[in-house]
Amino acid sequence: MSYLDVTKDVYKEAALTPDVGLCCTTTPIWQFPGLSIPTIMQEMNYGCGSTVHPRDLVNNPKILYVGVGGGMELLQFAYFSRQKEGVIGIDVVDEMLDASRKNFVLAEAQNDWFQSDFVTLKKGDALQLPVEDESIDVAAQNCLFNIFKVEELKKALEEMYRVLKPHGRLVMSDPICEQPMNQTLRDDERLRALCLSGSITLKDYIKMLTDVGFGTIEIRAKRPYRILDKKHYPTEETIFIESVEVCAIKDPMPEDGPCVFTGKAAIYFGDEDFFDDKKGHVLLQNQPLAVCDKTAGALAKINRNDLYISESTFHYDGGGCC
Repeated sequence: MSYLDVTKDVYKEAALTPDVGLCCTTTPIWQFPGLSIPTIMQEMNYGCGSTVHPRDLVNNPKILYVGVGGGMELLQFAYFSRQKEGVIGIDVVDEMLDASRKNFVLAEAQNDWFQSDFVTLKKGDALQLPVEDESIDVAAQNCLFNIFKVEELKKALEEMYRVLKPHGRLVMSDPICEQPMNQTLRDDERLRALCLSGSITLKDYIKMLTDVGFGTIEIRAKRPYRILDKKHYPTEETIFIESVEVCAIKDPMPEDGPCVFTGKAAIYFGDEDFFDDKKGHVLLQNQPLAVCDKTAGALAKINRNDLYISESTFHYDGGGCC
């Protein structure tokens, strides 16, 4: 049985019998006026973060969500879209699609604004999405792509890139791990299905996205997720896993490489009203400006003692400069 078959079995079981601890997230569930999320949806929230960000969801976007879970994030996305077939949910597990359909009936009863036809559920594979080219404004996945091995992950990202409109956004949450994992962990198909042993480094995660063609990457959050210890897992060292929330934007690739925002800021504190590096970056006196890592590196090389470049916070909220 392949690891993808094991994954299907794990989530078939989770659809039939909700497993609150399957993916433990410390991310608070978004609360919006007039939005009531059925308890069963919250119990089936099999993600490691959130992919729902209001700033992405303006002007009635067409939204794609891969790996439907219990339908909670589909409902949250529908809150912003509110149009027939405005949200597409895709899953390879029949039982998960059936569970979501039942949960949407409950959501209709609890939310007078919501109609089940706001969401279209389709059976499909992340490696071959049943979606037209350049038809989606916002695509999302939560703790699914972490399951894939490198070749499948590359294909899944290529598919997301294909269906997004120019400047469209891919919003993702996945576990990452900066420590090396032994081969026993890597080869454990159930641990991979549980979003643990497939974790890669943040650097590799970002490179997978930029290699596909995404020109702008935003690291929106990074937080503790799980511990793999030798008492409970086949490892001789304690392994720390984090979850990361990332937005990859289908912008053209700059000639000098992608713009990756990891929460760095530049501050000019000289005597003039502003500092202009003559390359498109103007810093007002003592006003922090979020900058991508590429720009941060270039500014750091300028021979001035009145420029401060902060370390990465791995929390970026927009408003920056490439």
